[in-house]
Amino acid sequence: MTAPARILVEGIHGSGKSTLAARLAQRFDLPWYPVDDLLWEPGWVEVPVAEQRRRIEEICRRDRWILDGAYHGWRDVVLGRVDLVIGLDYPRGVSFRRLLRRTRQRLASGEEICNGNRESWGSVLSRDSVVVWHVTGFSRARRRLRAWAADPAGPPVLLFTDPAALDDWLASGSPAPGRRGT
Repeated sequence: MTAPARILVEGIHGSGKSTLAARLAQRFDLPWYPVDDLLWEPGWVEVPVAEQRRRIEEICRRDRWILDGAYHGWRDVVLGRVDLVIGLDYPRGVSFRRLLRRTRQRLASGEEICNGNRESWGSVLSRDSVVVWHVTGFSRARRRLRAWAADPAGPPVLLFTDPAALDDWLASGSPAPGRRGT
């Protein structure tokens, strides 16, 4: 099977979507478009959904890409063009620990993310915090990933339920899944 040309990496906040997307972009020599950079302007100003959709449509019209997430306002655009969905369906504890570690590192370093934004104690403790999003969105994201994997009419889905299985797949050098779900 040939390498996929259009890949969506999907999972709950903190599961490692961006890290995996960067690795896959290098492995398959594909352009990676970090979704958070398309959705957030400086000062944590969210791009209006219509503009998000326009940006995503422009990317998805291309022959080759990787996206590290797909949100409700334009998810249909991505799913209509994707060759492979890689779902990170890790247990809550795994993704939550990763999210907390990443957040702690960003708070300590002042790392710029999403067009010059930075995480702060105010953003972490707010009602719109990525930590809150994880807690409130975990079950919904998991159901969505599993539904995609079970849908024979949808795009192929390679679903990983633990990081070791993903590491094994990456080490195998396989360009595409041999089966749906892992």
